[in-house]
This record gives sequence, C-alpha cells and structure tokens, in this order.
Amino acid sequence: MNASRDDGPAAVASLALLTGVRRILTTTAALCLVPVTAVVLMAVCLLTAPVSAVRGGRWRLVRIVAFLLFYLLVDLSGLVAAGALWLRYAPGLRAATARRTAATYALLDRVLRVLRRVAEPVFGLTLRVTPAIPAARPGRPPVVVLARHAGPGDSFLVLHLLLAEAGLLPCTVLKRALRLDPCLDVIMGRLPHCFLPPRRGTTASEAVANLASTLSSGYALVLFPEGGNYTERRHHRAVASLWRRGKTRTAVRAAGMRHVLPPHTTGTLAALSAAKGADVVFVAHTGLDAIDSVHTAWAGIPLREQVRAHWWKVPAAEIPYGDDVREQWLLTQWQRVDQWIADH
Repeated sequence: MNASRDDGPAAVASLALLTGVRRILTTTAALCLVPVTAVVLMAVCLLTAPVSAVRGGRWRLVRIVAFLLFYLLVDLSGLVAAGALWLRYAPGLRAATARRTAATYALLDRVLRVLRRVAEPVFGLTLRVTPAIPAARPGRPPVVVLARHAGPGDSFLVLHLLLAEAGLLPCTVLKRALRLDPCLDVIMGRLPHCFLPPRRGTTASEAVANLASTLSSGYALVLFPEGGNYTERRHHRAVASLWRRGKTRTAVRAAGMRHVLPPHTTGTLAALSAAKGADVVFVAHTGLDAIDSVHTAWAGIPLREQVRAHWWKVPAAEIPYGDDVREQWLLTQWQRVDQWIADH
C-alpha cells in the first residue's frame, strides 16, 4: 500500500529508498539468473533427453527449468514495458493517472496471458470454468472475489480470468513475499493493492478495509480467505487454533471440511463492511491442489487432470448484516466450496 496520510516526509522518503533498493536487488538477481538457468537447461537437455526419449519419459526436469527460464524472461520484459509506461505517463503529467492505470492493467493482462499460454503445453494445463463467465457490462456493481487457495499459480489464474474473461479490474490482497518478484512488485505497486502483513502501524483488517473502500463499478477486490495453500497439516493447526480461542461452533464446522482451510474472517468481514454495495463471488477450484510439496510437484508434472473452477455470486442485497451472522454465513459458503471439491 502507499504511505498513509499520517506519514511525514521523512517516512515517505525512507519507504521510497527501501523500495528502490529492493527493486534494484531483485531485478539484478533476475538478470543474473537468466544465463545461469539457460546453461542449466542446456545441461539438463543433454543429460536427460536420451533417457527420456528411449523410456518415453515425461521430461519433468526439462519442463521445470524451461518454464523457469521463460518466466524470468517474461518478468524482465514486463519490467521494460513498465518502464516505458512510466516514461509515457510520468508522474506529474496532467490527466495521466487514469491512462497510466489502464495501461498498467493491460500490461498485467498481457503478462498473465503469456504465462498461461506457455504453461498449457509445458505443464499440460487445461482450464474449465463453470458456469460460463458473462461478458462485461457497464454500470455493474463492484465485486468482492473470495477464492480458494490451493496449488501453484492458482492466484495468477484467478487474476487472469478476471481481466481476460470477466472484464473486471482486480484490486488484489497479496502476501508481502511476492514483492521479491520484480515485475509483480512494480506492476502491483501502480495498481490498487494491499500486501500482507501490512506496514507497521496498520492492522491487516484496516489495510484490507482501506482497499475495499475504494471499489467502484468494474473493479473486483480479490481475497484468498484461507491465507495460504491447503495442506492437511495447516488444516489441523487451523482447527486447533479455533478450539483454543473458544470458537467451538466454528471449530466443529471447520473440522468437517476436508478440502479447505477455515477462512480467516477478520479481513474478509472488514472487506464486506467497507465495500458498500458490492456483490460477493466465491471461487472453488480443483486440479492443482494435489501439488503441495516438491514430491507431489515432481509426480504431477505434466498435469494429468483438468483444472476445474466453479463460481457463484451472492448479490449485495442477500448478504446478511452483522459480523457474527456474516461469519457463520461465510463458513456456510466455504462448506459449499468444500463440497464442490469433494464432488469433483
């Protein structure tokens, strides 16, 4: 997020300096990794190709290293494009803000689109969404998107679908660790966003609420209420935490969900309260969730199953009032996510 209104000039300057240093370091690291990854790819091809060709192998290591190299090249290309946009719509130019934001969203769309097109043949990625995503229409209310979080790249697929097919502009809540990706760091830094954990002096719920309060028609706040990818170990810890905090009813219901983590309600409830008049869309998906470790990633490449996503919308008028009621309503919707996954 941007510096808060209470930050003085010194704090703003310090934040800008830290951001600049971080981006220089991460960009330099990406540049250095390109030739290293290219050499590794050539070595892997030479060493594994004969065996894979004879045995009809799945070329796992070749696929992984090749995609990593391509990802680095796309990342650096995105940085160059972002730099060109900054020069074209430099801060201080009158009426440039709206055009710069629109151009940055278009750049994010292109980056995600290219990565998906490459992942399809490299990893065997296929995606089916039900029901069909309706065409964009003007004047529709803003949306709060609450999506399951499981498997590598699922958040990128959600953003891609919102931009490319739903015609919505995402305002995304992300883990702060993603700022180590230089392209994502720069692009998201120019768009409405929220990195968690937030900066000192701001709670997570306040940061999410501040972002949600800016929503307007054509925008979507994207949240992953589970806070991380599903694993059985995380599920056990989350349920145990609910028991320790005395949330007996919620703990019992969460224990019965076998495919999702119980949603973190604090940030989600803050978003629902701040996003006045916004509809809520829930997104369930399966196909990537089996990849939760190095071992399962190796065994699962290329993907043998189609990635399937299912969504439904709850209009703003049907969302209950009151945090306690909304917490149980949210859990009921999350049980629906869990049931859909179990059925598919």
